[in-house]
Amino acid sequence: MRRTSYEQMNCSIASALDVVGEPWTLLIVRDAFYGVRRFDDFQENLGIARNVLTARLKKLVEAGIFRKTAYRQRPLRHEYRLTDKGAALFTVIVGLKQWGDRYGAAARSGKPMDLVNRGDGRPLEPVLIDADSGQRLELTNVRAVAGPGADQGTRAFFERLAINRPAR
Repeated sequence: MRRTSYEQMNCSIASALDVVGEPWTLLIVRDAFYGVRRFDDFQENLGIARNVLTARLKKLVEAGIFRKTAYRQRPLRHEYRLTDKGAALFTVIVGLKQWGDRYGAAARSGKPMDLVNRGDGRPLEPVLIDADSGQRLELTNVRAVAGPGADQGTRAFFERLAINRPAR
């Protein structure tokens, strides 16, 4: 069964979900961040059905998240390497990791994985900050407004929000 496409939505989150929103996809990308590159290694680590993995990898290559390169000619075997576009999903994976650490099973039993500085092994605690001001971004100090690519429907949505937003 084919899921609904978000292609018609004027929303960056929806367009991202069209690429990475299927089950298994972000776990495949996560494993690529760990250094997994070969089909059999993805399949063994994830326990994913081979046909599902084949379909997800094909879609990720078509979307420019991975590039597929041959590492052996006979028999022909490929590996999957993250592109710059794929590497840019790192912040998404880290954000999901943090959420899972705080609210998922890890909240009860402890984090299954930590991030450490590659150079000195020091534990890291990532935060989302504004590049210009260095201010930490949190729900309480950020609001969404229509951007330059917003269509009329999106602009109307944000205008309705502004009208209905209580004064502080």
